Amino acid sequence: MDKITKFLNRLSPKEKQTVSDILMRVLNHDFDNLDIKKLKGEGGILRVRKGDIRIIFQKTKNKIFVLSVERRSDTTYSK
Repeated sequence: MDKITKFLNRLSPKEKQTVSDILMRVLNHDFDNLDIKKLKGEGGILRVRKGDIRIIFQKTKNKIFVLSVERRSDTTYSK
C-alpha cells in the first residue's frame, strides 16, 4: 500500500470526500476556485490547499502526477 492510500484511509468520511473531489478536479484540469500555488524552487510542482490538507502534484503539458497528499506539518514540503 502506498503512502497516499494509507493517508486517505485515515481520513474521516467528510475529509475523504473533500480530498476525492479535489483530486478529481485536479486530474481533470479543472483548477477554478482551488487554492493552488506553485512551490518555490520546484519546476512545475504545485500544491492545492484545503484546510490543513495539502495535495502536491506535478503538471506537465498533458499529464498530472499526484506526488503527495498529507496534512500540513514541518515535513510536508521536504523531499
